Amino acid sequence: MIGVLNYGAGNLGSVMNALARLGLPAQFVTGPEELQVRRGNNSGSSAGQQYSAIIFPGDGHFATAMEALTAQGYTEAIREWIAADLPFLGICIGLQLLFEQSEEAPPVQGKEIPGLSVIPGRVKKFQGPKVPQIGWNETKGTSRSRLFQNLPERSFFYYIHSYYVVPAEEDWVAAEADYYGTYCSAVERGALTAVQFHPEKSGALGLELLRRWAEVYHVS
Repeated sequence: MIGVLNYGAGNLGSVMNALARLGLPAQFVTGPEELQVRRGNNSGSSAGQQYSAIIFPGDGHFATAMEALTAQGYTEAIREWIAADLPFLGICIGLQLLFEQSEEAPPVQGKEIPGLSVIPGRVKKFQGPKVPQIGWNETKGTSRSRLFQNLPERSFFYYIHSYYVVPAEEDWVAAEADYYGTYCSAVERGALTAVQFHPEKSGALGLELLRRWAEVYHVS
């Protein structure tokens, strides 16, 4: 069973519909206690967990989303799940919130609004006359990525965003796209994967990416 985080962000229905089309059982996670990591598991094993994997979707404002996660008690539960190397997929704002800080959430009275700080790096705003980026964009997986292996050489996914992630360490980068310059559009390490685009809105190729994610990380 896949758990889809329901913390008040949008786009949850589209994700659930995509999983249903693939025959992947899923339900909404409605509280942080459902993410409790069963101690004694081997790293990377979901045996004994309520869910075999977690999907962290959503769209919206960085600070608003972090405030919602904090108010609902999700922040530490998400960190512990990822630290246990259990399958996790972030989508759109679910990628950006994994980073340390975003230009979308500037300091308030000199105090920064931090992200989950799972991935070292920051989130920056595109510099160009046409922001946000809305529409299809070619996405190229890196040689280190398991998720993007065997996808078509020219793979297009659907994007809608004004900000992009900048990992502090290059080996986090799993895929890149180009919009006013090349930027990181997906990250991967261990069982943690996150993408800037919306696979659930990217037609047949988006469904194939979700199917491959389930296959690579033994999600059922």
